[in-house]
Amino acid sequence: MTSLPLTTITLPEIALRTRDAHKLRGYFGDFFREHSPLLHNHYADGTFRQKYPLVQYKVLGRVPTLVGLGEGADLLVQLFLSIRELDIDGYRYDVLAKHIRHEKAPVGMSDELHRYRFETLWMALNQENYREYTHLDGASRRQQLGRILKNNLLAFLKAAGAHQFDMPRILVNLNLREEVTTQFKNQTMLGFTGEFVANVNLPDGVGLGKSVARGFGTIRRLD
Repeated sequence: MTSLPLTTITLPEIALRTRDAHKLRGYFGDFFREHSPLLHNHYADGTFRQKYPLVQYKVLGRVPTLVGLGEGADLLVQLFLSIRELDIDGYRYDVLAKHIRHEKAPVGMSDELHRYRFETLWMALNQENYREYTHLDGASRRQQLGRILKNNLLAFLKAAGAHQFDMPRILVNLNLREEVTTQFKNQTMLGFTGEFVANVNLPDGVGLGKSVARGFGTIRRLD
């Protein structure tokens, strides 16, 4: 089991829509641009950081939320006092209240199965595997999604420093519903809501799948 530094910042007196999470990321990514590429996933030369995002921006229950893992957790602690306002689509919010929680979360394989719920849409599919998904029957779609979720879990475990595990050791069972959502750049994407069970310890508030930096795939443990 790995102990993962985890920092969660919430702005409880500001209400946003779930789909505003990418605007939240845009604002803080620009505001703190000089501090670290972890805040916006781009290096100084403009290239994209092709790794699991260690700082994630979400709107959970209408509350703007920032989640930092590992190095990202320490970075959010350093920047917490600098958060005094928020600008979304030209509308300025004064940050009159903000909460921070810093903890060491246990992460890794478990001898027990744990149940999790996706608090925001899980974006499992890319263009390539979406085409494959549309040609499969129900059972095969479930198997494909199970493989994708295992890969998502491995990516998170690696980012958390608990990467000495392989896919065959991970057990998952999914109970999902398809949802259609309009993502960015007017692209219509297929997302999923629902729950899954896995023999992995995961902390509340982290994301799995595509676009986790923008709030997608956020999970919460139910047991």
